[in-house]
Amino acid sequence: MSGNNLPQKILWFTWKDLTHPLSGGAEVVNEEIARRLVNSGKKVTFVVGGYKNCKKEKIINGYKVIRLGNRYTLYLHALFYYLKYLKGWPDLVIDEVNTAPFLCKFYVRENNILFFHQLCRGIWFYQFPFPLNLVGYLMEPIYLWLLRDRKVITISESTKRDLMRFGLRDKKISIIPVGIELEPVSDLNKIKKYSDFTVLSLGAIREMKRPDHQIKAFEIAKKEIPELKLKIAGSGSGKYYEKVMKLIENNPYKRDIEYLGRVTKEKKTELMQKSHLILVTSIKEGWGLIVTEANSQGTIAAVYDADGLRDSTKDKFSGLITSKNTPEELAEAILKVYKNPVNYEKMRVAAWVWSKEITFDNCYRKFQEIINEK
Repeated sequence: MSGNNLPQKILWFTWKDLTHPLSGGAEVVNEEIARRLVNSGKKVTFVVGGYKNCKKEKIINGYKVIRLGNRYTLYLHALFYYLKYLKGWPDLVIDEVNTAPFLCKFYVRENNILFFHQLCRGIWFYQFPFPLNLVGYLMEPIYLWLLRDRKVITISESTKRDLMRFGLRDKKISIIPVGIELEPVSDLNKIKKYSDFTVLSLGAIREMKRPDHQIKAFEIAKKEIPELKLKIAGSGSGKYYEKVMKLIENNPYKRDIEYLGRVTKEKKTELMQKSHLILVTSIKEGWGLIVTEANSQGTIAAVYDADGLRDSTKDKFSGLITSKNTPEELAEAILKVYKNPVNYEKMRVAAWVWSKEITFDNCYRKFQEIINEK
């Protein structure tokens, strides 16, 4: 079908938008899809959670964002707001499951579909306090069973397999390719790496990202690579953030660790280009956008064997996947890259070439095909 057959008005429930302080790769994907929908003449409205000093309503790149409640109260607010103001308006409703579903199936009368970037499962115990983490963990299989008849969009084979484990049907799950914001560099030979071998930790300082593992891996590898440097970029708060700051401060090699805090897009790109290797150790990802972004800038990744990361990294071809998810194995990956410059260059080229295929235009085209299907 052509783009003209797309639903004209799309209501999208998700817990945060791209302006939220905790936004990440999922919100980038949503923004890119929504912007293209609007550019094709459609109307898109997001219902999301609020945050401190946010505007309750805002137009961003042509789509509307309505912010209600907070992280925890949003779901109830969304139900009542829909019933009072939005019922009958959309042609399609997207129930994005980021930690928890909005359960649109039970109150939305319009056509509605599910959008999963990833399942939470183990993440509950890293991101939420007891007993909320236990409740969430036990509830996830229940709501997945209740939603098993829904049409689903997701972004990786890993997440699709995860969904099928809990009863969602193979034929109802469609995968869209993700895209990246960054334009791949035009020529790898123009990229100048740091003079000392440098590994990069990039992303929010959150427990489920496990930057503490990266610091420990650096410390282990440093014993065999005296010149090794570690750059850490990302903001954080709370007890885990304080723990990571103490790991840096008390590290025997702290002079070779640079903590940059939250960085601009320009600095992020510079770090990706100049570093030799990016370390990604998340418990779980939908895809692992940071891996593909780094690849596009001429840097390969050493990642843990986790959902999303095993999708965005082709082991020994575009990067390295550890055999065990431990700092020791991650340190071993760092050493393999350092000690084999010829193979390193081959992986850099392969990763860079692959990144050129991962575009938001392809992501949008597939998304369009799926929501057009009867």
